Amino acid sequence: MRTKIFCDSADYKIINRLNKNKIVSGFTTNPSLMRNAGAKSYKLYSQKILKICSKKPISLEVFADDKHNMLKQAYKINNWGKNIFVKIPVVNSKGRFMGDVVKELNSKGIKLNITAVYTFNQVKKIFRILNSKSNSIISIFAGRMADKGTDPIPIFKKSIKLCKRNKKIKILWASTREAYNYIQAKQLNCDIITMPPKIIQKIENFRSNPRKLTIDTVKGFLTDSKKSKFKV
Repeated sequence: MRTKIFCDSADYKIINRLNKNKIVSGFTTNPSLMRNAGAKSYKLYSQKILKICSKKPISLEVFADDKHNMLKQAYKINNWGKNIFVKIPVVNSKGRFMGDVVKELNSKGIKLNITAVYTFNQVKKIFRILNSKSNSIISIFAGRMADKGTDPIPIFKKSIKLCKRNKKIKILWASTREAYNYIQAKQLNCDIITMPPKIIQKIENFRSNPRKLTIDTVKGFLTDSKKSKFKV
């Protein structure tokens, strides 16, 4: 099985460029990325992106914090394009499980990306309410877990094994920190990994000759030492 690469960005220029890149199979965004990209209107900016990205899957997230408004936003976002996965956080800011939201949208055939997942218990709760008819993604935040000293690999192993029982559910490696995470995701048979553009660029250079890498590294040291006019 091939682990698909998604680009984690809301930057219009980056999406426009990488949408043409065969290595990139889809895109993920979130409200923070939208803000960093300079979006003033969530709807207008999203629709601008969708004009250039209409075939590859793209995740657009709700930003409401209660069931009623999450559902309201989700239905609207879903209507913007057929390639949209509506992102729903596994809990709201008060820690309440958003299972009711996920269950209703899933039953309506809306493609979902359940995000901000950190534990296997959360994965199990999501798994129980997803049907086998509608496509869904569960995004596990590997990088942020690792940043706090938790090994994400065991959670992925258990989650991937569980979700094999429902072919409509895909596990996504989120918050990628380094290019090697792609190798880890592949070794786990993880369905998808989403990553920033700069890491995608590194993966495209994976086949570089080790000898060339060594020489390039030493050349870098030499160039910097000359620029600094170092003496011993």
